[in-house]
Amino acid sequence: MVSKKLIPLLSLYFQLLSVYKNIFKKIGGPYLRQNKYSIRKKKKTPRKLALQLVLFILFLVTNASYSQGFNWEKLKTEPYRGKQDDISFINENEGWYVNGYGNIFHTTDGGINWENQLQQKGSFFRTIGFIDKKHGFVGTVGTDYFPNVTDSIPLYRTIDGGKNWTPVSYKGPYVKGVCAIDIVKEPYINHGKLDYKTHIFAVGRVGSPANFMKSTDGGETWASKSMNKNCKMLFDIKMLDKNIGFACAATSKDISQSNALILKTEDGGDTWKEVYRSSRPFETTWKASFPSTKVGYITIQSYNPNPDIKQQRVAKTYNGGETWKEIDLIEDNSAREFGIGFINELHGYVGTVNSGFKTTDGGDSWKPVDLGRACNKIRIYRNKEDQIYGYAIGVNAYRLTAPVDKNSSE
Repeated sequence: MVSKKLIPLLSLYFQLLSVYKNIFKKIGGPYLRQNKYSIRKKKKTPRKLALQLVLFILFLVTNASYSQGFNWEKLKTEPYRGKQDDISFINENEGWYVNGYGNIFHTTDGGINWENQLQQKGSFFRTIGFIDKKHGFVGTVGTDYFPNVTDSIPLYRTIDGGKNWTPVSYKGPYVKGVCAIDIVKEPYINHGKLDYKTHIFAVGRVGSPANFMKSTDGGETWASKSMNKNCKMLFDIKMLDKNIGFACAATSKDISQSNALILKTEDGGDTWKEVYRSSRPFETTWKASFPSTKVGYITIQSYNPNPDIKQQRVAKTYNGGETWKEIDLIEDNSAREFGIGFINELHGYVGTVNSGFKTTDGGDSWKPVDLGRACNKIRIYRNKEDQIYGYAIGVNAYRLTAPVDKNSSE
């Protein structure tokens, strides 16, 4: 039987079909009579426009109803005074998170319980990413930025699920620190079966200098590259595939002179071009989310000390990152933005210093949502059955619970 939750949507659908018929009678008929000499080319135009309008409205309503079922559940983790920077999962249950105390935590039950796999004094772990259950990488912010940080190794590797970590060797200029890691799995045919080539990308850092790291063989070998000609700070990287991707950056290491900056590559990071720059000082971009290859969102951070400068903004693209527009989040000088994650092109979340915000209409409107303080990273995933799950971290860690239709079998 049809789910009870679908009955109102079906009712609305038939109401909209009735509206469509009225639109066609009032507009379509006269239109056809006035254009009888070009009826073959234009007779379907009003019908198509009305039908598209109906379907679009129905999609918006369905998306809004579907989105209501998602909630963020706070997880019990070890207390931490500040912002924790990254969390990464390989499936619904197994994942890791890191923080500035040199800690790496591991869970196999969806965050109900956590094991402290590593506590390395002097390391400020900034980002973490895993290819599978065994192979992962963790980046450090490096020295000369935060106090009491002595670890100058930018990247570590594990091949046993996080039990042991070793420094990564790389060719190229010295990398001061790493703030973000992104992993791309490229499908290919390997002796008659589907297999994957793993490409790993990393960027950093806050406070300068700007560097890029890359591995095309699953992390066995690495190369680094200076990006100081393109920008002065790098905070995040999001690759759509092995070639096309985006970097969140800043134009100056002096925040009072800095504009928010987005860079795009189409050759796997060999070259970069500027696709967005804000016009205001005291700004950087911070984190990126691409729910599709065409639509993407990036948080814009404002550090402007003037309390009268209140508007917080998000950058959005509709065309695969070629151009970007600014959309308003909230007028609040204290609501500095951090993490961002979208379930689809319309439904997403932004973390700020104080809490979080949610949109179900592509950023046209936002509502408060509890993501804790300083939610820095929001990761949205889909499993093999295309079911959505997600995790987020800031001062606290959160798990995204998906809607469950209890009446689906009725």
